[in-house]
Amino acid sequence: MKLIFAGTPDFAATALADLLAAGHEVALVLTQPDRPAGRGMALQASPVKQLAARHGLPVFQPASLKDPLAQETVREVAADVMVVAAYGLILPQVVLDLPRYGCLNIHASLLPRWRGAAPIQRAILAGDVESGVCIMQMEAGLDTGPVLMSGKVPIDGQTTAASLHDALAALGGRLIVEALARLPLLPTPQPEAGITYAAKIEKAEALIDWQQSATTIDRQIRAFNPFPGAVTTLAGTQVKLWQATPVMATGAPGELLALERDSLVIACGEGALRVTELQKAGGKRLPVARFLAGHPMNVGEIFGAGA
Repeated sequence: MKLIFAGTPDFAATALADLLAAGHEVALVLTQPDRPAGRGMALQASPVKQLAARHGLPVFQPASLKDPLAQETVREVAADVMVVAAYGLILPQVVLDLPRYGCLNIHASLLPRWRGAAPIQRAILAGDVESGVCIMQMEAGLDTGPVLMSGKVPIDGQTTAASLHDALAALGGRLIVEALARLPLLPTPQPEAGITYAAKIEKAEALIDWQQSATTIDRQIRAFNPFPGAVTTLAGTQVKLWQATPVMATGAPGELLALERDSLVIACGEGALRVTELQKAGGKRLPVARFLAGHPMNVGEIFGAGA
């Protein structure tokens, strides 16, 4: 089957790799323009562009698909279908209508729950017990199209945004290969009930409020691992928390209740967190024992004071 693939980050690159392994002809790859990254702010190609380059695939990086010239480039391919995964650009209706089977989106949630930009993080923050992937026939609306195929992934107390991302990326790659093999598929309209929106993650959301329960803060830590990282302060210094487990303990919110060999216990509005990995601003992620060797603490200190 002759494809156009549109995607940008690692999530999309996983699907592109699976499509290539399945033997599909990827006639054109669309990905966002190179962006400055790293300390030197040098232009960096997206993971999808890097993968396409390794396979010798033609790459097109328009700033917008509303441009008639960009639309003509897509039209000339005469693709059977366009596969879209975390592309990051709006596809106008004229582009959605170009391929024979339209445009299929690999969306990382169980629609209609968590339409939008950050379904992985929002699912963990909300305490969802499962997530999944939907292969959706794209419409002009935001993730409103009918679902062609779906699959589920469990979420538990160890799930981070990183681990859920990887599980959903792998599932999405398998599902899109299966969906293409079975086209045309009967579309199932999304139900009106249960619609939620996954707004883009703002860095301000990563600031820990120790008045919240240990369960809520634990979800925050896992949802923002690896980006942007749940953050608090200690003695005026910013500290990111990367791994923690809710425990039964009481104290003033943010109070350091206990220092153990490989963990520290911090009181929350309800319960407490046993933290096992953290990071000082400008430093590396470290297990507690190594962190304390360079940054001693005392029981009774308050995290988040004055934040």
